[in-house]
Amino acid sequence: MTILPAVATAPGTQRRRAAVALTALPLVLAAVVVAAVGTGAVHISPAQVLSIFLAPLGVAPLAPYDEQQAAVLWVIRLPRVVLGALVGAGLAVAGTAMQGLFRNPLADPGLLGISSGASLAAAMSVVLGFHLFGAYSLPVAAFVGSLLSTAVIYLLSQERGRVNVSTMLLAGIAINALCGAGTGLMTFLATDEQLRTITFWSLGSLGGATWPTVVSAAPLILLGTLVLPLTARALNALMLGESGAAHLGIPVTRVKWLTVVLVALSVGAGVAVAGTIGFVGLVVPHVLRLLTGPNHRTLLPASALLGAALLVLADLGSRTVAMPAEVPIGIITALLGAPFFIYLLRQGRREGRL
Repeated sequence: MTILPAVATAPGTQRRRAAVALTALPLVLAAVVVAAVGTGAVHISPAQVLSIFLAPLGVAPLAPYDEQQAAVLWVIRLPRVVLGALVGAGLAVAGTAMQGLFRNPLADPGLLGISSGASLAAAMSVVLGFHLFGAYSLPVAAFVGSLLSTAVIYLLSQERGRVNVSTMLLAGIAINALCGAGTGLMTFLATDEQLRTITFWSLGSLGGATWPTVVSAAPLILLGTLVLPLTARALNALMLGESGAAHLGIPVTRVKWLTVVLVALSVGAGVAVAGTIGFVGLVVPHVLRLLTGPNHRTLLPASALLGAALLVLADLGSRTVAMPAEVPIGIITALLGAPFFIYLLRQGRREGRL
């Protein structure tokens, strides 16, 4: 029996809402990107932003701008915004896929220990000097850590072929604690320079974004983000339970492990470049499920768009709310997501799903 919340809307209404969401969300993301790259100590108006974007194409500027504004946009703000959009999309799609796989709206990479597993592996990579894959060493290490923690949680939550929700949450708490202890040990062993790098992950930040950082993380995040929507039909079938999905011809075991690997890939690469950012994968799919219904063919691409917009907006708040200081983005997302998580727990208990 599915434990995802039911959406009592007619199929026709859901289709219309899905079409509206998939039409509106790209516009929302574009507006957020323009606002984010234009806001800061050096102000760039929306018309100037568009002029700078169109300048390489030889289009006449919509508004005059100077070279400093163009340099700030291309070198400082745009890599940060692009990285935020990538990480937000990856976390949101990973959360949507996990909720479909576990058939539980509380599944989230941060809550279940996947992000902390990636952080531990990344911290070990820094302290122990793992550089086998060059610029990709950190994302690869974080991917391996997230994959291992995901696999352990999935195996521990199995009960007679079904996912036990309570066991899943308890396993996530245990993995979080274990990985937190490991990260603490790495912090103890780290040098001052390594310590600053590890502290960066504990709170989450996009402050270190550069174009090389974007290039190193983009292939890994995009692989998970673009391939996971291809599992939409299987995730829809899994809402009937694993037995029901198997009767519909879904290769359940293969889909489960493909989803686990792709989730680990997206989360691991995101953690490697932006640190631990929680609750994006929890809030985004749940909000969209309430708006558009439970069809993963809509949920997965819509989650990518809304997750990207949400994290870019959260980063905009993190660097402007206390200027010239910068609030870690993990604090912003936790302030938004933790109350939402409490609301979901109360709703689940009231409806007998937890």
